[in-house]
Amino acid sequence: QVQPVESGGGLVQPGGSLRLACAASGTAFSAYHMGWYRQAPGKQREMVAVITSGGSTTYADSVKGRFTISRDNAKNTVYLQMNSLKAEDTAVYYCKARRYLGPEYWGQGTQVTVSS
Repeated sequence: QVQPVESGGGLVQPGGSLRLACAASGTAFSAYHMGWYRQAPGKQREMVAVITSGGSTTYADSVKGRFTISRDNAKNTVYLQMNSLKAEDTAVYYCKARRYLGPEYWGQGTQVTVSS
């Protein structure tokens, strides 16, 4: 199993950038599909971006062209580069790890606040 730990959140002005990182302790990281999800106050958790073990990516429509997910299997880490941030991107961002048909492992989350 793996234990994801997120980092990189913070306060940024509209139009700014942040890079989130999710370090996953454990073995066989390269076999896990990794994803970033977010939850804003009063809203349901939603998928932001996913990268499969093979490197295929999927993005929510709201972040296409602005966010990029990537992974470094040598470092057991997945990244989310967020550019052109908007106030509506404000949320707690969570990292999820899952092997095919296996259980889900969630991190504790990192707060991203976009405000002037």
